Amino acid sequence: MKLGLGLYRHALTPENFRFARQCGCTDIVAHLVDYFNGGAHGDTDDQPTGGTQGWGYAGDPDKLWSLEELQSLVKAAAAEGLRIAAIENFDPAHWYDVLLDGPNRKKQIDGLKTIIRRMGQAGIPCMGYNFSLAGVAGRITGSFARGHAVAVGVDGGDDTPIPNGMIWNMVYDPRAPKGTLPEISSDELWDRLRRFLDELLPVAEEAGVKLAAHPDDPPFATLRRTPRLVYQPALYQKLLDLNSSACNGLEFCVGSIAEMTQGDVYDAVDQYSRQGKLCYVHLRNVRGKIPEYREAFIDDGDVDILKVLKILKRNHFDGVLIPDHTPQMACAAPWHAGMAYALGFMRAALLTLQDQ
Repeated sequence: MKLGLGLYRHALTPENFRFARQCGCTDIVAHLVDYFNGGAHGDTDDQPTGGTQGWGYAGDPDKLWSLEELQSLVKAAAAEGLRIAAIENFDPAHWYDVLLDGPNRKKQIDGLKTIIRRMGQAGIPCMGYNFSLAGVAGRITGSFARGHAVAVGVDGGDDTPIPNGMIWNMVYDPRAPKGTLPEISSDELWDRLRRFLDELLPVAEEAGVKLAAHPDDPPFATLRRTPRLVYQPALYQKLLDLNSSACNGLEFCVGSIAEMTQGDVYDAVDQYSRQGKLCYVHLRNVRGKIPEYREAFIDDGDVDILKVLKILKRNHFDGVLIPDHTPQMACAAPWHAGMAYALGFMRAALLTLQDQ
């Protein structure tokens, strides 16, 4: 198993690449979406939370990530001894009508195919995505973790309807007419996902790029009056069964699975890693389950992280593990300290497993 670090767009700097390498990382999971483009935010080193108005504004729908941009990212990481293991999340501006089944769907599917081809040309082997209308929404921030460290949590679901012009918790059209998204059924959203996979996976196979699906977080059955897809562990299998392509994989979030109300997190790790379907793993810890949970330090939640790693080793998972996010520590560099703590724990655990 490989140790990695996830970095938001503004944090893709030589200094943070060096920080990752100093912590023992070999890989980076890069976010090219700017989640902090407008909207109300606190410290941009921390993860975005936002409110009913979302995180901010999506990117330019007519400007896809270029091959030169992707190659420059790969080169910058390599200069610090790192690989780009994955890009995480499409820009909502590039696929809002894929999610909504809107009039620009075909054009946007073609754009996503172009992105996947460019990733293959740049040598980036994985594209993480979250097929969701509400996205990562409805979370709160507080001094929830050990020692009053600032962390993210959830207190019940959010039933606020999504305004027109917003998808995946970001505004893609600030000039959209007043009103809210029409309600759809769960079956309709699953059909949109199936069509997405059927159209993109052949291109992904040719490009040598895997598509990795993130589970819903927070994992409610509905959020902001929209259905969710993978809000229980067994629904990951439903997603895999939609298309048998070897490039149909999982961005496996241990924290999200632990927040779910059904199943067992260790059984889920075993089930999906035995199938060889884990593209990369978000390794974070939580306390509690939906409808109320709090993110915790990696050694202080409900999940036995070492047990998870032992299962992954037994099932020969050799991909990348990243902390995803972690509580902020009380010092001059809260995000860096929190990540260093999580990465140090993970590296020590991996070295321990090597001797077993």
